[in-house]
Amino acid sequence: MNTIPAQEIKRRGIAAVDGMIATGDVHVIRNNKPEYVVLTEARYQELVAEAEEAYVARVKASLEDVKAGRVRKFASADELLKALDLDGE
Repeated sequence: MNTIPAQEIKRRGIAAVDGMIATGDVHVIRNNKPEYVVLTEARYQELVAEAEEAYVARVKASLEDVKAGRVRKFASADELLKALDLDGE
């Protein structure tokens, strides 16, 4: 994992990140804690595409559950929330 103190970016600007970004995402440390992540546009687009693919897969799986009758109906949102609480136990 590439890390850089926020002070270094403040002092040197984006040039402080340029060399590091070639080897992966850069975690910016502020107050001794990871605070930000700098990544290339290509890496960002990759993450967005992966999230979208995962979303579509969940929707498709849900539609298959509906088609197969693997669904339950609830009279209210409160009933649904209670059922979800019980499933989590």
